[in-house]
Amino acid sequence: MKMHAAVIHEMQKPRPYRESQPLSIEEVELDPPGRGEVLVRMRAAGLCHSDLSTINGDRPRPLPMVLGHEAAGEVVEVGDGVEDLAPGDHVVFSFAPSCGGCASCLSGRAALCAPGQVANGAGHLLGGGMRLHKGGQKIYHHIGVSGFAEYAVASQRSLTRIDADLPFHIAALFGCAVLTGVGAVVHTAGLRLGQSVLVVGLGGVGLAAVMGAAGGGARHVIAADIAPDKLETAKAMGATHVVNSGDADAIDQVREISGGGVDIAAEFAGVSKALEFAYECTARGGTTVTSGLPHPDVRFAISPTRMVAEERTLKGSYLGGHVPSLDVPEYIALYRAGRLPVERLLTHRLRLDEINLGFDRLASGEAIRQIIDFD
Repeated sequence: MKMHAAVIHEMQKPRPYRESQPLSIEEVELDPPGRGEVLVRMRAAGLCHSDLSTINGDRPRPLPMVLGHEAAGEVVEVGDGVEDLAPGDHVVFSFAPSCGGCASCLSGRAALCAPGQVANGAGHLLGGGMRLHKGGQKIYHHIGVSGFAEYAVASQRSLTRIDADLPFHIAALFGCAVLTGVGAVVHTAGLRLGQSVLVVGLGGVGLAAVMGAAGGGARHVIAADIAPDKLETAKAMGATHVVNSGDADAIDQVREISGGGVDIAAEFAGVSKALEFAYECTARGGTTVTSGLPHPDVRFAISPTRMVAEERTLKGSYLGGHVPSLDVPEYIALYRAGRLPVERLLTHRLRLDEINLGFDRLASGEAIRQIIDFD
């Protein structure tokens, strides 16, 4: 079938993106789903810093590629062997497909699925296939989703069925922002009632983490960023204190608020200085967790002696360490109960042909979460 999609052919085009047009809206061809795959009509897709990291070159990917990894849609057709999904089902995509049979999947760590990571790195679907092309040229899939398109073919292992009454522009947020942000604090770091939490980097994922920390019973929820308007937004989402991380005494401010340092510091800015800040604000015996994805060449220096003597924990968190098929429904239930007001993350809704303007907003910090509304 033919459809329109946002295709990137070249990384590191200059800003403003509305002029350089790193993403071009093109008519491309999409093959039918293969075995274990599903054709989905895209209904909503979010703009995330992980997409921006490919545009600006921080996360190199094989090109050309249809970007987009936070999305929700409606099943149109299923391939052979697909039994748990049917046409008409509403689904949320996961950018970490899980095979269900490797050691990581069997131990409950689906986000670390080895075949899934190989496929994502190669720009293929979980089964190794590629379904996008134009004029004889293959077009790569973005981490199993490629949501900036009218339709997508994905592995059934990249999809979670949801209730049909959940609005698509809300449902899409559960594919990345909510799982990654809330999960880093609640799941990966293991938040306990009464602990103090610092969230560094207040984009969509960081603000979701603020919600998760507040809803999870943290005593202090300290939000840090260099943008004053984002600090004000964090207050509305449950932060008990805010700190401008650009202040010369920012670390001292956090230590004073928390009584010597926080139990959990979570970093989402994807900048080494932000991770250093989070680590320095963590108390002895505390946990520093990061979901930021800077350029692969970036390094972060720590003192092993200090880590041992202070019994520090430094952890990475990918997709919040979740199993989407289990955890997405649980988080949606919290949203329905009013305990996870993720609709507050939305700042803009746009058309597919406005996507480059949307990434200008994201790069400048003007937007939190923007959703492409395909309806």
